Amino acid sequence: MRQRLLPLAVILVISLALAGCAANQNATLEQLRTENTALQAEKEALTQQVAALQQQAGQVPSASVLRTALGAVERLKEKDMAGLAAYVHPDKGVRFTPYSYVDPAKDQVVPAGQLATRMESGQTYLWGAYDGTGDPIQLSFSDYYDKFVYDEDFANPQIIGINKIIGTGNSINNIAEAYPAGTFVEFHFTGFDPQYGGMDWRSLSLVFEKKDEIWYLVGIVHGQWTI
Repeated sequence: MRQRLLPLAVILVISLALAGCAANQNATLEQLRTENTALQAEKEALTQQVAALQQQAGQVPSASVLRTALGAVERLKEKDMAGLAAYVHPDKGVRFTPYSYVDPAKDQVVPAGQLATRMESGQTYLWGAYDGTGDPIQLSFSDYYDKFVYDEDFANPQIIGINKIIGTGNSINNIAEAYPAGTFVEFHFTGFDPQYGGMDWRSLSLVFEKKDEIWYLVGIVHGQWTI
């Protein structure tokens, strides 16, 4: 009798184990379905928020300028100057401004065709004056880039504004006056260290102008708190 019960017991144990595995698989599938539903709902909510913001922003000339700006900032993130050159205005080049105040007489303007060679060169240029000291900003293109262009991950900012100044400090932001025919996209971080109360904010504004119905980059304006 015991000999016949033993195989039955083994079969019962195996059946229970298989049932447990199936239950675990069903639970995992159900969890994945729940997570997927939540992600879809979150995506839909974000899409609606973006649409609402676009509707509210009557000053936004076109969604195409935002797409162009997102492409350009990705090239900056990758230090792809050859790729960035395709975004730069073929006649005007691109002007580099270290702080929020654009000075057309002093800011460096680089033609599209020279971006890649300047990044590779160690030659220094005068980019303006340091805030606080007034000392000349004499840096190579690469060093200027690290300090006054992509010093934060602006391709993944906290806020993006179109024709709207977000970062403000003691330095006057005159982008609208310096580029009357332009549209600018600001990539902004509100701050990094709570002890500074937002005074360590950073912005990168990309300024575009149209030529033959195509948006071209004409200005790269770095923003931060100034004394």
